Amino acid sequence: MTPRAAPASGPLTLAEVEAAARRVYAAMPPTPQVAWPLVAKRAGAEVWVKHENHTPTGAFKVRGGLNLLGELADSPARPAGVASATRGNHGQSLAFAARRHGLACTIVVPHGNSRSKNAAMRAYGAELIEHGRDFDEARVHAHVVARERGLAFVGPFERPLIAGVATYALELFRAVADLDRVYVPIGCGSGICGLIGVRDALGLSTAIVGVVSTGANAYAQSFRARSPIETAAAVTMADGMAVRVPVPAALEILWRGAEDVIEVDDAAIGEAMRALFDDAHQVAEGAGAAPLAALLADPARAGGVAPSSCRAATSTGTSTGTCSPGALSTRRRVFPGGDIRGAARASGTVRAGTASGSRASRRSCRSIPNPSSRRTAGGPATRPSSLPAAGSRTRRPPRSSRRSARSRPRRRRTPR
Repeated sequence: MTPRAAPASGPLTLAEVEAAARRVYAAMPPTPQVAWPLVAKRAGAEVWVKHENHTPTGAFKVRGGLNLLGELADSPARPAGVASATRGNHGQSLAFAARRHGLACTIVVPHGNSRSKNAAMRAYGAELIEHGRDFDEARVHAHVVARERGLAFVGPFERPLIAGVATYALELFRAVADLDRVYVPIGCGSGICGLIGVRDALGLSTAIVGVVSTGANAYAQSFRARSPIETAAAVTMADGMAVRVPVPAALEILWRGAEDVIEVDDAAIGEAMRALFDDAHQVAEGAGAAPLAALLADPARAGGVAPSSCRAATSTGTSTGTCSPGALSTRRRVFPGGDIRGAARASGTVRAGTASGSRASRRSCRSIPNPSSRRTAGGPATRPSSLPAAGSRTRRPPRSSRRSARSRPRRRRTPR
């Protein structure tokens, strides 16, 4: 079977993303976005974290797999299975979705790949093949495997993948209005391109900032040069961003719609992982913490301008047993002075968060209701995306007629 074609040209439409959402929500509920007060204090702005670590695979990628495999399973030319390459999250996504649709799934990973992610993919039913020194060599071999076995090759940047991933952006923008910036990590680019597509479809002005590792900065170099640039190596603790060869179609979207691509080193990523654990009680992997690292290091903060923040990024959600937030974003709001992440002027007019969203028209927001935010005293504001929790039950209070064992008088034992 020949490799699948490159993504169709043209921007994502709202109809595409909402159709993808129906496939995604058949397997999982929407994920929440939370404004953690300690993250805000650290950043100097209001910060929303999109919790993509709450998906079935612990990463936003599962949305793309559910949409693409759903399309393939329903097509007249249904394949026997799929083949692809990954460092972990994309592979888990395909394996999870393939099992739902009864399709075979073969995944190629580079030698030395994460053992926990390999184990997770096998647990979802994928056949794993180890080949090559990094993701890009594994991807080339996955093409060969697909051709030899008659499988459908799934690349990292298929249009149905982007539409599926974009559903988390739709949830975020509709739940949190007036966001100034969103920081999102870049691997092959499906996440940031989905955010740009939804922002444009909703007519918002939110700035979107990509984040890469200094050790895997092909996208940063290409963004600045306005030309694709491959790097000799991609070495970083954030394996979700360890890509040497950028996707040309993704670069075209970034050049048109991203504000910037920021580089952060492994030390800053490690600090952001610790910050998310301390401030938001989340165990984030490197790619999930990178957006927060970018927010804290953004030079715009020094000048008093609101920076963009991570994807969940903290979109926290990228791998099994970890959190990789989907995106962090900033939003306008008067904020008293203080040490908060996100960038607020001393006079205070910025809001940061892990969701990217600005004003969406009421008309465009009808299909996914926007629940009001909830805040407990001293706790984080939460804006859950709007599907009711399945099977939720409330506990009945004890009957007033029942007396606790402690209140019952003890019987005195009389000697015989």
